[in-house]
Amino acid sequence: MKNTFHKIFPVALTGAMAVSALTGCGSQSPSKESSTQASTPAQTNETQSTEAPTETSTDKITDVAGIEGWTAFDDNVVLKIPVYDRGVEGVPTVNDNYWTKWVQEKFGNKYNITVEYVPITRTDVMTDYALLAAAEDLPTILMEYDYPKVAKWADDGYLTTFNMEDFAQVAPTYYNRMVESGNVTYSVINDETYFALAERPNFGGFASFARMDWLEQVGYDHVPRTRAEYVDAMTKIQEAGLSKNPQGGSMITGLGSDQNYGYREYPLNEEEWAMYSSITIPSLGWEADYKLLKRANEDYHLGFTNPEYYITDAETNKASFINGETYQFGSYMSQNVDWLNSFYEKNPDAKLAFIPAGVVDEEGGTVPAWRADNPFGMIVGFSSFATEDELKAAWMYMEWLTQEAVLFEMQWGVEGENYNLNKETGLPEAVTDYSGDYKQGYNNNKDYWCITIESRNAGTVEEIIAANAPKGLPQDFTQDMIDNYYANKELEAQGYACYDPIFSVVLEAESEYSGSLVELYKEYRDELTMCAPEEFDALYEKLSKQYLEAGYQQVIDSRLEAYQNGQSTKLNSHTN
Repeated sequence: MKNTFHKIFPVALTGAMAVSALTGCGSQSPSKESSTQASTPAQTNETQSTEAPTETSTDKITDVAGIEGWTAFDDNVVLKIPVYDRGVEGVPTVNDNYWTKWVQEKFGNKYNITVEYVPITRTDVMTDYALLAAAEDLPTILMEYDYPKVAKWADDGYLTTFNMEDFAQVAPTYYNRMVESGNVTYSVINDETYFALAERPNFGGFASFARMDWLEQVGYDHVPRTRAEYVDAMTKIQEAGLSKNPQGGSMITGLGSDQNYGYREYPLNEEEWAMYSSITIPSLGWEADYKLLKRANEDYHLGFTNPEYYITDAETNKASFINGETYQFGSYMSQNVDWLNSFYEKNPDAKLAFIPAGVVDEEGGTVPAWRADNPFGMIVGFSSFATEDELKAAWMYMEWLTQEAVLFEMQWGVEGENYNLNKETGLPEAVTDYSGDYKQGYNNNKDYWCITIESRNAGTVEEIIAANAPKGLPQDFTQDMIDNYYANKELEAQGYACYDPIFSVVLEAESEYSGSLVELYKEYRDELTMCAPEEFDALYEKLSKQYLEAGYQQVIDSRLEAYQNGQSTKLNSHTN
């Protein structure tokens, strides 16, 4: 044990729980409560168990809130911070570059903190953290976007609890942003505080593109909007010799692979939503998943899907699009999207178009719905191996990086090098082809500043989207991204932007069975995709039953129980 509040234990599912943090959120604005909390942070813990959190209250926390109350540590503190290593060519080494040195110079040296960045493989986050935990070498900060992942870390004993009042004293700017966005709600599991949550301004950053030049060659002046149009267009693309398997495809990896939001019936049944809506464990046996896999089977036998998708990884699938072999591809947008740059280099005369959110198919039951981004950004927890000084150093880092001037420089870089100010608007404009000494990491250093906010903000919504739109391409997608943002906002108002439930207790069945069920789903999914169409229904029924027996029944039962006990969010309760 390194300190008095060090905790390694499984989080119990049983026991009485004060659930006001979740049951009271509904769809109402928290503005009145938030303004009170902002001035008196201790109120956020009024309904929480105080035993474990109060153990973090020490003389390390001063009476003066924020940076003005900080002094250098007497003894050097090592602060280990995770940073995604995405394996992207052309970006600086993630744990040793100008910006990591800049953080050390501007922050670390001032407070006698040695800042070390720990590379985490983006495609295998959970394995990397598990190996670090086994070696008792977890970084001081652990962070991820998906709530089920961080809940599992809490259940596995990776994380310490902490006192939100102490956090607010050290990091008031960060804390007040959590209050203003309603994210304090999500900081508690099993009546104890585990997380701080970054801000997420939602500007619709994900985009999928289609080969508009191919569509025009086969007689279309628009991206197909119905299933009938899609089948017709893909068939004509095949017949024209433009692509043998236009849809492409890659192996199922589990988390987020099969998102069936567009196959659900709306308005959603709230109990079904609580039981099945998750990207952590695929919902084999739910009607929405049946329709999705039925469609996958159809596409496979029509030849739209790469027949070797099950042995094709995501990078190979992306390369197929870049090389002009497939019809569509998508990802989150930024000023510099590597695969778009490579695509136009390989296909200089190509023409791309935005794919709308969802293909409507009355016969197949699909609607233009999608998985909405979480109302929070990065979910931040703290290592159960951290000392009191290390924990405070982590909070100081989060507060320092949230300061306007610091965040601006980390996001935009050095004026005259990474960006220039527009004389008319006063807004920064990035130098997209910059490759000098101050070169930023992936997506404008996002993997460093995502601990505090999810996107760069400068100006109006239109100006922010314009700043983050891909630059230097033969086509300008700025207006497409703006139009797509507002189109999605209209669909959201109609109830087609779907969040997953978040539970305020750790679901033991989910922790126990998630890994094995994901592996089983991969196997069953491939069987269902490739089986003869006339065998699909019988096979789906058989495999769904086996999936339930393998642990999925326990998972959905525990979710339903937690929902009925008021230990989960409700439909639309994420929006403030």
